[in-house]
Amino acid sequence: MLNLMFEPLRKYADFTGRARRAEYWLFWLFSMAIEFLIVVLFGWRSGFPSTVEVLIYCVVGLGLFVPSLAVTFRRLHDTDRSAVWLLIAFLPIIGAIVLLVFTFLEGTRGPNRYGPDPKDPYDASAFA
Repeated sequence: MLNLMFEPLRKYADFTGRARRAEYWLFWLFSMAIEFLIVVLFGWRSGFPSTVEVLIYCVVGLGLFVPSLAVTFRRLHDTDRSAVWLLIAFLPIIGAIVLLVFTFLEGTRGPNRYGPDPKDPYDASAFA
């Protein structure tokens, strides 16, 4: 299970293929945990954080942005949707809800136009 959590970091800028729900949500949990840990470690209190703390937070955020974007592309591919659907997130409220629903949906069973089923380890097309 932890293997799936770090899979988006191994596929840092791989925008092709498919990602299971578990891979997407475990990476989301990992990202939130890292951000929470940074805030706790720096002890952001009522005062302003130092420039170094803000810089570290921004570097970590930017470092997680590309794999987060890539895993979201692959998650949409798993539901047989183009990554263009990610643009719907720019619609206030409704767009975020639609995108959230797409990430919760089960992926298409068997291969689709974006690749083999990531849940099927015996899919022959995965080894071609």
